[in-house]
Amino acid sequence: MGNGLLEFAINALKIILVFVTIVSTVPLLVWVERRGSAFMQNRLGPNRVGPLGLLQLLADAIKFIFKEEFIPDHADKVLYFMAPGLALLPAALTFAAIPFSSPVTVLGYTFKMQIADINVGIIYIFAVASLAVYGVLTAGWSSGNKYSLIGALRACSQMISYEIAMGLSLIGVLIMYQTFSLNDMISAQFGSFNFVWRGIHYVVRFLPAWGIFYQPLSFLLFLTCGFAETNRMPFDLPEGEAELVGGYHTEYGGFKFNMFFMGEYGHMITSSALITTMFFGGYSLPGITPEQVAAFWVDHGAGLASATHLSVTDVSSIMTSLTHLAVFGLKTGFWLFFYVWVRWTLPRFRYDQLMDLGWKTLLPWSLANLAITATFIFFARGA
Repeated sequence: MGNGLLEFAINALKIILVFVTIVSTVPLLVWVERRGSAFMQNRLGPNRVGPLGLLQLLADAIKFIFKEEFIPDHADKVLYFMAPGLALLPAALTFAAIPFSSPVTVLGYTFKMQIADINVGIIYIFAVASLAVYGVLTAGWSSGNKYSLIGALRACSQMISYEIAMGLSLIGVLIMYQTFSLNDMISAQFGSFNFVWRGIHYVVRFLPAWGIFYQPLSFLLFLTCGFAETNRMPFDLPEGEAELVGGYHTEYGGFKFNMFFMGEYGHMITSSALITTMFFGGYSLPGITPEQVAAFWVDHGAGLASATHLSVTDVSSIMTSLTHLAVFGLKTGFWLFFYVWVRWTLPRFRYDQLMDLGWKTLLPWSLANLAITATFIFFARGA
């Protein structure tokens, strides 16, 4: 962007805004979860504090901050205090590589709507997300509680088992896109569904070029593994309150418990954003390229340009980016709601069922999807 100090300031601002957005989204998700579950169960849910119970979020925040600090007698105090941070940090860092809108060009400067444009973004996300298991394991071990330890062991075996299937499920996607960059994946999903078979280019105009239409099995596998990786129902065995009191965070209360809570919802946000990016076109509108959106705002942005004293091109760039940001937010919001929907619809698995699903069903199907994708591409190229 030219000026190094300006670039540093913009990047610092993006980091702060993204972190604040994730943290402030968590209370809203809790409200949606509580009201949504109430609707599904024919109840009212929180409705006493503020309109529609929205101020219950503020009441909960105050409660978490002022709750009594409790430390178990047999706890490893250093690890006990480290664990909540180890659980929250990966959830915040993984979002850094996800592009949430198209770049903005204003006054000759171009700003990417992404904290870090990493050319191996998907590998970075998997590497950082895998660190979340250390927070869970540390919490269970350091609490000096057998129920916490059993919950931590469950979480470790579950997350490691499903990470294998999740990683393999994405190899077919990577073969198709031929890149590790999330920006390049989004660019590949612009326009209409198309493919090349033995030198002939086919286009299906009524379908967008979204990853789900190229890799439907990969999407189902990744979505299922996403539930297991975030410890959400029906995969919330590490927190099984009927068996383990509260699982790995049994001995945590107040703000430390809240950090585990934010970590879980942070992983939900990242997982939903990743599903949107790889399978549903990211921030793009279905079948419409960013150039077409920009052209629309060039034709309709003269009034805004005169009001803001910016050029029509600059206004078009800003409005295009805001349009894409809204699209990305709506798509990600849908998958966040889907997490809530599934939690209050499906019952919890038994632990043997959970392991069987990971090793005997998802892993073989992930390998099968990889073989099918590689074989199709091999013959499509006419080899």
